[in-house]
Amino acid sequence: MTYQQALDYLDHHASYDKTGRIDSPSTATISRLCELLGEPQHCAPVIHITGTNGKGSTAQMITRLLMASGLRVGTYTSPHLERVNERFTIDCEVISDESFGEQISAIADLEVLAGMRPGYFDICTAAAFRWFADEAVDVMVIEVGLLGRWDATNVVDAQVAVITNIGLDHMEFAGPTRADIAREKAGIIKPQSVVVCGESDAEMVAIFAAADGASLLVRKTDFEVDSNQLALGGRVIDVRTPTTIYPEVLVPLHGRHQADNAIVAITAVEAFFARALESDVIDEAFAAVTMPGRFEVLGHQPLVIVDGAHNPAGADVCASVFFEDFDPAGRRLLLLGCLQGRDPDAMLAALRADDFDLVVCCTAPSPRGLPAQDVAQAARRMGCDDVETVNSVEAAIGRALEHIGPDDALLITGSLYVVGAARSYLRRVLP
Repeated sequence: MTYQQALDYLDHHASYDKTGRIDSPSTATISRLCELLGEPQHCAPVIHITGTNGKGSTAQMITRLLMASGLRVGTYTSPHLERVNERFTIDCEVISDESFGEQISAIADLEVLAGMRPGYFDICTAAAFRWFADEAVDVMVIEVGLLGRWDATNVVDAQVAVITNIGLDHMEFAGPTRADIAREKAGIIKPQSVVVCGESDAEMVAIFAAADGASLLVRKTDFEVDSNQLALGGRVIDVRTPTTIYPEVLVPLHGRHQADNAIVAITAVEAFFARALESDVIDEAFAAVTMPGRFEVLGHQPLVIVDGAHNPAGADVCASVFFEDFDPAGRRLLLLGCLQGRDPDAMLAALRADDFDLVVCCTAPSPRGLPAQDVAQAARRMGCDDVETVNSVEAAIGRALEHIGPDDALLITGSLYVVGAARSYLRRVLP
């Protein structure tokens, strides 16, 4: 397959009304694909990551820590911002178009052989495992796509199972309580797994303890951030793990919450090696950490920020970083687009939308994009004084930039689809 043929094949297998990931609670399809491929999901040890927010940042930090320790690391994440290749990396280098076409073609051949129709996420997941096996990686860092128990990635047997935190999200598949969601995420825990739990709520911790992993390490009990200070370009933190105290670790990402992701990542890699890490390994790893689309500053004067917050918990963190860490002096503009299934009222409330001088609403560039008019109506219900509606992300950015001055700030958020489109467009229009 050519690259374009592979993209077309994936698009024909997407089930957008079901998020493109699962249609029913079963891992039978991905299990069969892996069986036909020779079980590539077992080609290397695995650190498996679930949680409501912070999975991507934690996966990036874990990957960098493993690389700084001398390992060849295959990392599989989702969703992507601009190109599907971003989901597949080895040592943080994305898969080439040629290799991507080759891997997807191999899965397409199996579809005919096995007489089954896998979904988009099944295909990508099987392709990732096959690529990692072909390239002989030393370790795989695998991010859950949705919840955990029935996710296509859950055919791995994790040496380390990571839970970043538990919030209310994907309510169409789990809920209505956080405990219900925690039970689904606990499904990634296997008997041999060391469980690294960034969630410290006692009720949630009890659920993960009942999953009977090999051992359980819990934030605030076994590991913790002892100091978390704002620094140029990120945070400086002091952290305590089950083995060691690491002082003055620079995390080059914005937001207090990134300290929690950092301590989870360090503890997970310590658990993987069953030993402490050298301080210079942590310094080398974190110096290389970048997270496109996660409170990413794309422009100064005016300040332009994109953040992939797509649920109220993530939106609340996004607003805290924007107003408290950056505290823009001029006018504040919000550009927001959401997916269907999200509550725009809850998103706008978490973002403190009524503290913005202008709210520009757009339709997220996805078949599941919530119409811009629905987002705008929610903003007006909240009492936002100046609300504009523009259908496309590009046109919405253009409208926002018409209103912005050098001392002002524009925050673009609500969906990774919005952020992906915004990044591509802003690189063309910003100086």
